[in-house]
Parts: sequence; structure tokens; C-alpha cells
Amino acid sequence: MSSGVNLLDPTLMRRLDQMSIAAKKRIRGTMQGKRRSRDMGSSMEFADYRLYTPGDDTRQLDWHAFGRTGKPFIKLFMDEQELQVNLWLDASKSMDFGRGEGADSLRLSKWEYARQLAAGIGYMSLNRFDRVSAAAFTTQMTKQQKLLRGKGSSLKLFEFLASCQTEGTGDIGAVFRNPSILPRQAGMTWLFSDFLYEQGIEESLKYLLAAKQEVVAVQILASEELNPDLTGELRLIDSESGAAREVAMSSKVLQAYREAALQYTQTLRAFCYERGITYLLAITNVPPGDFLLGELRRSGLVR
Repeated sequence: MSSGVNLLDPTLMRRLDQMSIAAKKRIRGTMQGKRRSRDMGSSMEFADYRLYTPGDDTRQLDWHAFGRTGKPFIKLFMDEQELQVNLWLDASKSMDFGRGEGADSLRLSKWEYARQLAAGIGYMSLNRFDRVSAAAFTTQMTKQQKLLRGKGSSLKLFEFLASCQTEGTGDIGAVFRNPSILPRQAGMTWLFSDFLYEQGIEESLKYLLAAKQEVVAVQILASEELNPDLTGELRLIDSESGAAREVAMSSKVLQAYREAALQYTQTLRAFCYERGITYLLAITNVPPGDFLLGELRRSGLVR
């Protein structure tokens, strides 16, 4: 997938045009957007002026101020404020897993799936004049797209996502314990990962909460990771470390694995639920469009 414009199907984009991100907590931003802030009242109360920037709604230009100063000013209102949406993608090598083969060749890898979900979330946000940033990480932030605003910035976001690649091992704890990369403004952070880490996940989610983020943890897994169909004597190789292990895949071993995988996802879901974090499980055999249009709406994250 070399071109950013291929991240989202045009038909899907037209359907996403009618949807918007529904944050649980309305965040007061610094610029006018298209969402209401619950903690600022319901009336159209004037708040301030700022200079017009490309992508702003020209209907909010104050022509009286322009006549007096010769400068294009935008009126800001207290009850319509932007949301800052931050997209974080796990770019460790384990995310390469899951691409289909043969009759199932159209199935995406976890990494391709994550990029399409992030593109969809970002597109809906930009379409509603929210601000959007994106970043990829392994043991540190490997690539970053700074804040974008306006629907016209969608292509730039798609091109950024398409340019990101997986590389090496991951350490989620090392990433988010670095205070310099945490969002400085309250907002909504989407974290796309398989969350297949021995440690650091809970710590990272707590850091994001402390940074006043409404966190959405999207765990992306291939169906084979939850329910493998393997038999015989196998040599399994870790996609990140390269370490190998000989395993005899008996029915007993497979059943124990399935139970452990289910327990792992349930534990992560429970941790998130207890702290007000939205947890979503995305299986790559479900088309990304179906997830965006179905699961996100059922979870109340879009409307």
C-alpha cells in the first residue's frame, strides 16, 4: 500500500462524511470546532477572536472587525470547541502478522489494519474541524505528524500513515513514560496495538490518563492469534526477537493457548473498564470499514 489515497475506499469515505467522533468528555480547546462542550454551557456565548487560518469556517469571519482592522478575524464561541485527537500506532514487527494467503489473500496484516482504522478516525475528526496528530512507535516514537486541522488535511494524514513502516522490537512502557511525548492539551488519544507485551501496558495507559486524555485502546489481533489451527512438531519464531522454540502442537496445548489468549484479552478489557478507558478488540478478518461503521457506533464512539 504505497499511496496514502488508497488507505480508505472512496465509498467508505462518503459514509464517514456523515459521522463524527463522540468524545465522552467534551474538551475545551483553543479554536472553534464543530462539537459542543458540556462544561461551557449550551448558549452561543461569545468567547474571543483569533486570526483566520486556512481550513477555518469562513462563515465565522467577523466582517465588522475586518472593516475596522483590515485583518480577517474568526469569532470563537464558548460552547463549540475543537477536540484534539491523537493517533498512536504500534509499529513493532509483531504488527506485520496476519496477512492472508491463497483464498484469504485480501486479509490485511495487523499493521495494515491499524493504519486503515487510524485513517478512518482521523478523517472523521478532520472533517469536523477537530485537530489531529499521529505518531508511530516501537521503543520510542519513530515518526510523527504534528497537528492537522480541516478536511483538506486528510490527504496529508493519509500520506503520513502510508509512509510509516514497522521496524524492530517494541517497548510500550519506554515510549509513554517519556513525558516529552505525552499530549500537552487535554483530548482524546487512540492507541492501536496488538498489546502483546510482557509489561508496560498498564503503566502506559495510566500515563495517558494522567495527561488528561480520554483513551481508546484498540487491540488488533489476527484470528489465528486467538484460535490457531496448527498441528504437529513446529518451530515457532518470535517476529521481533528472532528467538525460536520447538513446540509439539497437541490438542491439549492448543486448548491451553486459546484459554490463555482469551484470559489475556479479558484482563486488558477489565483493566480498561475499571479506569474509564474504552477497550475495543479488532480482529483482522472483519473488514476495517465494517469495524469503523459498526463497532465504533455500537460502542458509542461515533455518531
